[in-house]
Amino acid sequence: MSGNNPKRMILQKRDLEFFRILGRDARLVDREQAMKFAGFTSQTRANARLLKLTVNGFLRRYFLGTYKGGSKALYTLSPKGAQVAEVLNRPVIRPKETLLVGDPFVNHQLAVNDIHIACRLTPISEFKVLRFRSFAEPLTKSIPLVPDGYFEIETPLGVRAAFIEVDCGTETLKVWTKKTTLYLELALAGTFRKLFQQEQFRVLVIASSDRRAESIRKTVLKQTQKIFWFTTLEQIKREGFWSAIWFRPEGGQKLSLLERSL
Repeated sequence: MSGNNPKRMILQKRDLEFFRILGRDARLVDREQAMKFAGFTSQTRANARLLKLTVNGFLRRYFLGTYKGGSKALYTLSPKGAQVAEVLNRPVIRPKETLLVGDPFVNHQLAVNDIHIACRLTPISEFKVLRFRSFAEPLTKSIPLVPDGYFEIETPLGVRAAFIEVDCGTETLKVWTKKTTLYLELALAGTFRKLFQQEQFRVLVIASSDRRAESIRKTVLKQTQKIFWFTTLEQIKREGFWSAIWFRPEGGQKLSLLERSL
């Protein structure tokens, strides 16, 4: 950031809420994600504000190499930003101003953020997302699942709960066999009810491709036809999180998360 000198700035309510989302859930965002989380409608204003927050030490900035040979800025919360927002921070630590290339964790976190935005910030009539949360630790010692997210949505038929699992193709199918077993244990042992005060849940698996989704689907089907739903990142970006883009472990019908019960 050569030539950029810190200037005294007054933090806005929007800045503090953005810091809390970064610290609590998103961890690392690109500009488009920052605009969604912080409520910017102008790209120019977003760029100026993100730069000012970075220069003043509230954010840390890295760069991600793109497939076209360019780069884009990524932002994570600094200790200073976490302190003023009074939020427990889980920053992504890389050398300052680093160009990140082929970083699986970063790519996965950005994908999780896209799903968070598609789920929580997409208006849906007659339905309301009550909460969205992330996890830094396993659900319990005996059920060591660390989901990519969890949300509850209020519907005319009651509250529905769901875990989110974003798969970028870096885990083996053996891992998915284990995850399936653990999610079934979570459902059947009564642990979910104790942890979340809800009766049932879904597991929403978002894969990097149709082929990958189908491989995971077949793996899950060996143990259950229930609770799991499958789609891809591309389907969500193209048609929307709440559209009829979801498959169950068995069957070829595309379903919406809103149109039927568990």
